[in-house]
Amino acid sequence: MDPVTVHAHISAPRSDVYALIADVAARPTWSDHFAKDYRLVSPRSVGPGAGGRFRLDGRGGTRYVDFSIVEASSPGLVVDEGRTGRLGRTRWRAEYELTEAAPGVTRVDLTISTDPENPIERLREAVGFRRFVRRGSDKALDRLRRILEEGGDEPAGRATIAGYEPRKAARFGTSSGRRFGGDLEGGALPAERPGPGRVGE
Repeated sequence: MDPVTVHAHISAPRSDVYALIADVAARPTWSDHFAKDYRLVSPRSVGPGAGGRFRLDGRGGTRYVDFSIVEASSPGLVVDEGRTGRLGRTRWRAEYELTEAAPGVTRVDLTISTDPENPIERLREAVGFRRFVRRGSDKALDRLRRILEEGGDEPAGRATIAGYEPRKAARFGTSSGRRFGGDLEGGALPAERPGPGRVGE
């Protein structure tokens, strides 16, 4: 796919814009309208080495993108590289360039490109995929602008590692609901834990 470039002007310092883009876990906040099922691929979520995986449901079929940040130069540049397409045969690259358009105003240029390695992948991308990426990326930058300019009362959602569900994770200091010796007054534990029963009892 030939490079697709979109841009936006954001009334916020470059450092603030950079911090939100360089944090992979925060990206679903402004890109989950077209980058679905966003997951981290490692606990690290900021800077080089951080990466993620998401799904694109565009024309030509569904594809997954696995990427990692390969360059992060604060506050002006973030570069993602990865793989997509069938069996990961297509190279993926996304480059965020941040420049100061005016005092307190940041211009963000996002360029996305792919490099299919076979005719089948090139054919799949020819069926409206470039337009799909352009429209989705343009809306993503607009959402990023609104988050930084308008803020919000609700905390921003964050991506987690694939397969990890915070609501089902173990909590320390909570009761498992199991008691020794039945119900006790005041919910206190018995002074001594019962020992094992004898054989035949």
